[in-house]
Amino acid sequence: MLKRLVLLAAMLAAASAAQAHPHVWVTMRTALVYDEAGNITGVRHAWAFDDMFSAFATQGLESKEKGKFTREELAPLAKVNVESLKEYEYFTYVTADGQKVALNDPAPGYWLDFKDSVLTLNFTLPLKTPLKAKELKVEVYDPSIFVDFEWAKKDPVSMVGGKGCKADVMVPREMTAQEARKLAEIPADAPNVDMAWGAMFANKILVHCP
Repeated sequence: MLKRLVLLAAMLAAASAAQAHPHVWVTMRTALVYDEAGNITGVRHAWAFDDMFSAFATQGLESKEKGKFTREELAPLAKVNVESLKEYEYFTYVTADGQKVALNDPAPGYWLDFKDSVLTLNFTLPLKTPLKAKELKVEVYDPSIFVDFEWAKKDPVSMVGGKGCKADVMVPREMTAQEARKLAEIPADAPNVDMAWGAMFANKILVHCP
């Protein structure tokens, strides 16, 4: 069990160990959380993994009902996934009025659920210091493009609080054939793929507040 969980963590987060093109696909919904004073306090993610990854991750997991898993049964899997993401800043990058914002590790209460053969990781990244910003940008991407993120087609972004603020969702442009070839040519043992690769294809939320 432990060996398989370690392998799962490696598949999800150790992008430098694999050739640089997507191996895991994630469909995401994100909520921006504000307090009553209008400060942004956290970024709440729900990441639904592709069918193949979900099948691999749950293969051999014990459950009371075949083909179904409770949050409690998936808790060890949720823990190893969240812990493996720390080194990669949870693929979440926030700036407020042009300044980088520091995020804490996920708040307690993160969980995995399993529905229609799909695993979804739910977690909230609190800001180290809640703040007000007229221009807030949240980017989600894997620098190595090992994990491919895309917005859910319906209700991809929501705001909890933040009265008077407006959020715009931006999808990344399509990768050109030439870029795809260059990315595929990066050797599997390359120490790290330039951050610029992932940033070019980031999913973005732009928030404008009065």
